[in-house]
Amino acid sequence: MEKIVISTEKAPKAIGPYSQGIKAGNIVYTSGQLPMNPQTGKLVQDNIKSETRQVLTNLKEVLAEGGAALTDVVKVNVYIKDMNQFGEINEVYAEFFNEHKPARACVEVARLPLDVNVEIEAVAII
Repeated sequence: MEKIVISTEKAPKAIGPYSQGIKAGNIVYTSGQLPMNPQTGKLVQDNIKSETRQVLTNLKEVLAEGGAALTDVVKVNVYIKDMNQFGEINEVYAEFFNEHKPARACVEVARLPLDVNVEIEAVAII
């Protein structure tokens, strides 16, 4: 099966030895996306809603570069630093995944890269 590295300027560059995503056959796997503005390279740190919105925008761009859309997503993993922010994260998440609701896990973690508050990854089938 052919594996294609996904790379787009519309999402933040990888901050380590990994790809923004990989397309393997008709499946797109994204790396975890952080709340980083790809144009400025700076973290969005206003509040958890704006951070989540930036993360999901980045995720959408990586998926698009791989030929997928949010409606193709079958599984999402959400990592958050504070489960007390779950409701606000869900509000923004519902803006992106309103009628289409993929399977999802959400876990609270002690720490995320660059000390961000939220990271999201996805798997899509085209």
